Amino acid sequence: MENWDEIRTAFQVARLGTVSGAADVLGVHHATVIRHVDALEKRLGTKLFQRHARGYTPTEAGRDLLSVAQTTEEQFGQLASRIKGQGETVTGELVVTAITGIADLMAPVFAAYVADYPTVKIKFLTDMRVFRLDYGEAHVAIRAGSAPQEPDNVVQPLMTMQYGLYAARSYVEKHGLPLSDADLAKHQFIGPETAGSRAPFYRWLQEKVPAEAITFRITEPAANLAALQAGLGLGFCNTHFAKQNHDLVEVMPARPEWAAPLWIVTHVDLHRTLKVQSFLAHLKRAAAEWAVSCN
Repeated sequence: MENWDEIRTAFQVARLGTVSGAADVLGVHHATVIRHVDALEKRLGTKLFQRHARGYTPTEAGRDLLSVAQTTEEQFGQLASRIKGQGETVTGELVVTAITGIADLMAPVFAAYVADYPTVKIKFLTDMRVFRLDYGEAHVAIRAGSAPQEPDNVVQPLMTMQYGLYAARSYVEKHGLPLSDADLAKHQFIGPETAGSRAPFYRWLQEKVPAEAITFRITEPAANLAALQAGLGLGFCNTHFAKQNHDLVEVMPARPEWAAPLWIVTHVDLHRTLKVQSFLAHLKRAAAEWAVSCN
């Protein structure tokens, strides 16, 4: 129905039996009540009430309206109670979106969070596209690069992800290590499939290494890490991953220009909710531990 106000008004008239009673409940003038009822009857093409000296009595159509509107009002009341209650409890679904390549960091955070709030269901979204918080696509986003500038978002620094150049021991045993920048062209590299990657270390790779030396190209971080561990070439990975994988040999240590700042982004309307704040507390504690482990 195009005009819910008319239905609410007719419902109150049917429930109370008088125009004045409906006007008092709705806080409007009695003329507004009459106008709404007349407009709704015209829209539906039927009489909803029999008018008489004592007030308004619903017709059969009016009783149908009363039944449907009563159920709808009760459902709205139940919804309002659930929503109000959710503001004080941590339950339901939590949607987190993040850059690809940090699932190994995020999984323990989710495990700790769910241990504290077992009724929460986690949805973890990683994709090349940026999820719209203003459209309700996620509660929390983790983004890399320059600080996001959307006006309705709350942006907080999470940590700086350090990246170095590494090789598997199997690769080193077979090909050795470059001793200088001049040796780079003699080695095999793992790199992005396209030249437009925004990662600062891939920009360095494109400047320092000839294209023919990039012998294994990938489109996602997971493939990069798998290729690196398999000895398919020299490749970049974050220092946290490298320290957890003892088969990797450092070729070049992390450089400041290769680092990627990470940001926590939340929409202003959800930022202060207990569910979001409780997750951010877990995330920030973990980030402090990551920073220590990567140094």
